[in-house]
Amino acid sequence: DTESVLADQLESGLNGIEVLGETIIAYEPVWAIGTGLNADSRQIESAHETIRLKIKELYSIKESENISILYGGSVNESNAKALISSKGVDGFLIGGASLKEKSFYDIIDINEQMNKE
Repeated sequence: DTESVLADQLESGLNGIEVLGETIIAYEPVWAIGTGLNADSRQIESAHETIRLKIKELYSIKESENISILYGGSVNESNAKALISSKGVDGFLIGGASLKEKSFYDIIDINEQMNKE
């Protein structure tokens, strides 16, 4: 039900907002919250594509291309490289790893390195 749930959440969450501007959307699978589990690349890419398509439908192609979509879901220094490589992931919504200074900085470094490539 990911696609229909995302569509419903976007429609209700963005209701009344005429221009997105620099809005950032974060996606985290419900089953990943606090579990230590994360979605695989296929699931992430599908969800982020669904979000972009819904933004295109509600707003415009330009808005759908310009919006930043973050992935959250047990991001850590061990999986950050694979996750940021997933198509459509513009950054992370970091939970527990943000409470561990070294882990948090390692994730930032990985993201910066991948953006340079």
